[in-house]
Amino acid sequence: MAKKTDLQYYGTGKRKSSIARVYVTAGTGKIIVNDRPVDEYMPYATLVLDLKQPLVLTGTENKYDVRAEVKGGGFTGQAGAIRLGITRALLEAGCDRAVLKAAGMITRDSRKKERKKYGLKAARRAPQFSKR
Repeated sequence: MAKKTDLQYYGTGKRKSSIARVYVTAGTGKIIVNDRPVDEYMPYATLVLDLKQPLVLTGTENKYDVRAEVKGGGFTGQAGAIRLGITRALLEAGCDRAVLKAAGMITRDSRKKERKKYGLKAARRAPQFSKR
């Protein structure tokens, strides 16, 4: 029989081209991303605040330790993927769904980079028009 401290909750998060596997366990509030502390891994404090949002909203920032393995994309996409993974793991742990839903944490942001089309310089950027 597992003790209360041995429980581990899992959540998968995706954003842009990033995929995060997030494990939430009972602890003191440490966040480890790819075997490094989150403040060391993420270059911007705003991204760290963004990925901590689900924990702050539910008032569990000092109750759980978070371990995330994230790959693909850039820092913004990775932070969004970790945030969704934390949210899903907290829902599995039994946190208040209404609070997370009202803040828009549960919904996956499905926007991705649009592909480049032939005859154009980018997805929608047309070549410069020349009258002569």
